[in-house]
Amino acid sequence: MRVREFTDTDWPRVWPIVREVIRAEDTFPYDPAWTSDQARDVWVVRAPGVTAVAEEDGRILGTAHMQSNRPGRGAHVATASFMVAGHARGRGVGRALCEHALDWARSLGYAGMQFNAVVETNTAAVNLYLDLGFTIIGTVPGAFDHPRHGRVGLHVMYIELG
Repeated sequence: MRVREFTDTDWPRVWPIVREVIRAEDTFPYDPAWTSDQARDVWVVRAPGVTAVAEEDGRILGTAHMQSNRPGRGAHVATASFMVAGHARGRGVGRALCEHALDWARSLGYAGMQFNAVVETNTAAVNLYLDLGFTIIGTVPGAFDHPRHGRVGLHVMYIELG
């Protein structure tokens, strides 16, 4: 598997992953009724941010985007988000994408990376981020309306890169 920068021709293969994840409604607060164009406008970030894909044998297994967490005086901290196709979960795709995002942030001199809203019931992602060195800075109780668990917390997670 290799992680590479997204190109415009990738969207037809990325959209099914994004659609699957947002329609599950259990990890992202995105509107499950979004069209392909609406989702693309949010998921494919503008430079200097980057959108990436994890690819194996010509199949896109997952995608990520990374950028500054905030503009101006907050631009020294990066953020990133990740989506993995259901059929590819448990195969290291999320780890590869997250490691790629961390390498990207380090290469650009970011002081840290912050995840603003990790759904606490998304234990696979939470455990991966903890394993990669992130810490849970805090949890906003009941901030995510999970379709099965009701209102659950959103973790703010951080790793220092400097």
